[in-house]
Amino acid sequence: MSGSRRIPSHAVDRPALRQQLDAGVDSPLSLVVAPAGAGKTVLLSQWAQSLADIAVAWFDITTADDAPGVFAARLVAGITAVVPGLHAPSAPLEASEGRLGEAFLEALAASLAETGRRLVLVFDDLDRISGSPILTDLWRLVDMLPPTAHAVFSSRVDLQLGWSRHRLEHGLVEIRQRELAFDDSTTARVLEHIAGRPVTDHAVAAVTARTEGWAVGVQLTALSLRFAEDPDRVVDELTGTDRLVVDYLSEEVLDALEPSRRAALMQLAVVDEVCAGLVEAMTGVDGHAFLSGLERDSMFIVAVPERPGWFRFHRLFRDLLLYRLRALDSRAEARLLETAADWHLERGDVEVPIEYLLRARRWERAIERVLLSGREVFEQFRTAIVARWLGRVPPEVRAAHVDAELLRAIAEGMSGRGLVAVDALQGLLAGAELTVGQRQVALAYLAACVQFHPHPEPFARAAVEALALLDAHPDAVVPDLLGLSSKPYLAFLARGSLGRAHLFMGDLVAARAHLATALALPGYAYTPYRVHLLGSLALVEAINGRLGVGTVLSDEALETARSADLLAHPAPADAYFARAIVAIQRGEPDVGALALTEGIVRSAANQRTQLMWMGHAIAMLIDPADEQVASVEPPGPPPALVRQWLLAIGMRRARLHGAVSGPSPGAMAGHAWSPVGFEEIAALLTEGQAPAAHSRLSRLRFDPDPAAPLPSIELAILTGWTHAQDGRRAQAREQFESALALAEPEWLAYPFLRAGPAVVDLLEELTGARSEFARFVVARAHSVGGQRGRKLLDELTPRELELLAFLPSRLTIADIAARCYVSTNTVKTHLGHIYRKLGVSGRDAAIEHAVELGLLDPREIARVG
Repeated sequence: MSGSRRIPSHAVDRPALRQQLDAGVDSPLSLVVAPAGAGKTVLLSQWAQSLADIAVAWFDITTADDAPGVFAARLVAGITAVVPGLHAPSAPLEASEGRLGEAFLEALAASLAETGRRLVLVFDDLDRISGSPILTDLWRLVDMLPPTAHAVFSSRVDLQLGWSRHRLEHGLVEIRQRELAFDDSTTARVLEHIAGRPVTDHAVAAVTARTEGWAVGVQLTALSLRFAEDPDRVVDELTGTDRLVVDYLSEEVLDALEPSRRAALMQLAVVDEVCAGLVEAMTGVDGHAFLSGLERDSMFIVAVPERPGWFRFHRLFRDLLLYRLRALDSRAEARLLETAADWHLERGDVEVPIEYLLRARRWERAIERVLLSGREVFEQFRTAIVARWLGRVPPEVRAAHVDAELLRAIAEGMSGRGLVAVDALQGLLAGAELTVGQRQVALAYLAACVQFHPHPEPFARAAVEALALLDAHPDAVVPDLLGLSSKPYLAFLARGSLGRAHLFMGDLVAARAHLATALALPGYAYTPYRVHLLGSLALVEAINGRLGVGTVLSDEALETARSADLLAHPAPADAYFARAIVAIQRGEPDVGALALTEGIVRSAANQRTQLMWMGHAIAMLIDPADEQVASVEPPGPPPALVRQWLLAIGMRRARLHGAVSGPSPGAMAGHAWSPVGFEEIAALLTEGQAPAAHSRLSRLRFDPDPAAPLPSIELAILTGWTHAQDGRRAQAREQFESALALAEPEWLAYPFLRAGPAVVDLLEELTGARSEFARFVVARAHSVGGQRGRKLLDELTPRELELLAFLPSRLTIADIAARCYVSTNTVKTHLGHIYRKLGVSGRDAAIEHAVELGLLDPREIARVG
């Protein structure tokens, strides 16, 4: 995987080409593109071993690397193997899109910069993931690399990634077939070394001309000369034949081998990598002696980096061996793959044996092994692999295994393909003969798909049906799927999903009740979902204005995630959003910008579109003018709760800019209290229509949750505003004082700020802003939209403003990261952006300049730092 590669004994040194690679090491990227067998890997191996003071992480790319979770783990492990001080990125992947994602790439680049270690990343055989989003992400990573890091892309084909910019800006080093082609001198050295006999100048020239200096063609010719009784005949036939050189020479090599050795090579070609023990299991020969002989005879075998004792065949040679094996015995490949799978299973391996069983078309055994996968598959974000495995099983075979179909649907949902999961689960519930236990599983997981779908009502019904079925049949046997289908867990999942459905529908009272009930169930012990539902309940409380409870719940969720190493998991997204809403409700939206960004990244990691919409709406509250936090709308329609928020945000924006607009008259009549109702009445009051506002207030159904202060505060504000316009100042004062008394314990400033300058002026005039809280509300209202003394050419984002406020404190970077539940690299990355925008080089200078610009108010430092 990483580190130095072993150079084949027959390899010749290419100092001129190594010097070319040396010349490019200070730029972001070098490129090596040439056909198979041209010597790319050998050259890069020689160059890597010549780098004295530079760490080299080497990555042999395989088709399995188009799975983001697998590739990310390999990437981090490979770099860490040669740079032990690397901090693993804490950002989640965008696995549902098949990508590593911008957040992961930024975190990785920041980690590389933090080490300060010079590093070369070699990606060999990138053509194997040509067209994959992973390849695009690697191309993006190149632009993010710190000056101490350099990437090398090696491929059989041109990857069409647009090299022109790197050619112009960085003098891109490109080594292609023409540079790699052997000249006569190099050909002579290879021929004599492998053949073990002198070769005439005529023969050397003939081989160079016929192979066009192609490295593997020269090597194959040398092997033919070693085994040939008449070397001159080989050269003569080589120059005169019209057959493809690789076919001719490969046959010459294979036919010259002892039959037992040739048979063993063909048998081993069916697997990706071999070691001595596997050789013995598959062929019955002495594994150590066999592999040593292949290395000694230069039989196209390559050591696997970071796996001592493991080897793989050169791709061309392996293709030839497989072709010959299939021609001799069409059934041998499947038998050998099953033997290899059994050998790996005896040693506790999971993924390799399943892969081999699938290739062997041993569907029943493959399904059996997949069903035995444990909970760690989910915890390690590898559910997409499970879905892919089962997707390779023919549908007619899967149809006979309902448990496999259930697991596939669950894995699709967990890996972010929610709509695929919904279709699969609904199909099973509608058409398959399910046992009661299987039906309980299907309904509970269908309910959990509420977070992917814009219409929560069907999922709420599925949750209710699941709970009823669990109560009616407590003894029904359920299949064990990923260790996540026990009865307590299914009840927990269904009840929590019912709570989330009510949240998205905007019924916060029911949402709180169901979420609290779920968290009291035994299934609550499963850590990722505990984090998930703690965050969901925190979100409900934050929206309702119970900010103290919301803060405690969100902090518990994030602390649990941190202790379980799950901060990079999608589960904490709700908790981050709750922190952002708490900050907005307290009149300090900038304090929630960093949490909001972390929540957006995690909800997008598995395409929870309904939560992504919530993040989008919160971003508009934090940064309504520029929308720097999340300016792109998520896919699909928003849930009902977010539709109300967005409509209310638009109405407020129009109201405050003098362009009052809203629903048609009477549109809200008979409706329950809502953000849109608040804005409709506020719009009437802004236009001076107090009687109409009073009438509308009287027709709105006000039946709030007694535990939630926000609606009562909003009602008092509007009532006080109405009285003030009617000239009833005493009644107006009474309502405003009541609103302040309800809001102060939670420090709920946002309802007053949301109402706008007119209400804040009335508040100050009628109550005198005697309390600290009232003075804070007035001060925050006056600061909103205020002009700074000087402008920056490149304005700070809300995230950067939040971190800027920490700088005057005594908190270290680690302290700030801990308080924000982000990695130190995230903090360092944003601080670097802050220093650059302020034109300073350090913390003290940043504080001084920020105060000059009015970006920092020393009186407010304590509230953050």
